[in-house]
Amino acid sequence: MLKAILFDLDNTLILFNESDFYDGYFERIAETFSDVMPAARFQETLKNATISLLRNQGEVSNARFFMNAFAAGIPDRSEELWQLFLHFYKTEFDNLERNISLPESLHELFDYLIKTNIKLVLASNPIFPMDAQLRRLAWAGLEHIPFYYVTHIENMSFCKPRVEYYKQICQKIDESPESCLMVGNDPVNDMVAARAGLSTYLTTDVRDDDSTSLTVSRELRVGWTSDIPEPDFKGPLAGLKNVVEQLGYKK
Repeated sequence: MLKAILFDLDNTLILFNESDFYDGYFERIAETFSDVMPAARFQETLKNATISLLRNQGEVSNARFFMNAFAAGIPDRSEELWQLFLHFYKTEFDNLERNISLPESLHELFDYLIKTNIKLVLASNPIFPMDAQLRRLAWAGLEHIPFYYVTHIENMSFCKPRVEYYKQICQKIDESPESCLMVGNDPVNDMVAARAGLSTYLTTDVRDDDSTSLTVSRELRVGWTSDIPEPDFKGPLAGLKNVVEQLGYKK
């Protein structure tokens, strides 16, 4: 029986051109760190520190691992720099220019899901702090949804497409992988959940995944594209209700 549904966020619950959005993101966040390092150096350091998260073996949080990499040359300023990141997400991130649309019947779907006993998990790649994850949920008008768990950089020790990321979520929500469904648009980052034993649903509301993916996200998945099972289900997000009923939930 289905006990939990994990949702990707970017181009699953909110639809937008990630490349355009994150171009603006990199430019704006570099301004926050302008007193620390030049923009080009900052962007390269940020990118490399983010990609390094794939090497986290689970002994520390992604936040600690990220900051160890980001502040490698200036470890005495690590806490100061971390606070700068948090300040940016609280004060600037929500002001970034964005052109977002929503999948068809998104709110109707969640109106249905919150009436079930199924645990809802926001399983967005945990490379951002909690505040950024919640602000992006608000862009979709989903800030009121009682998610059982939201993955972010401080409460996870793995990131997509590591299979351990999905195993860790299942442990944290106390459900077996076999009773969970992963819903997302990325055939690598999201569908790799099948290797952990989860059922998978590949959404098709965005047709060209590669052209709309954040560059860092694409580089995170380099070398992880083979031997990923075909999704158990495939279709628009609006079709999830039928999948939920097929997997054992009856109202």
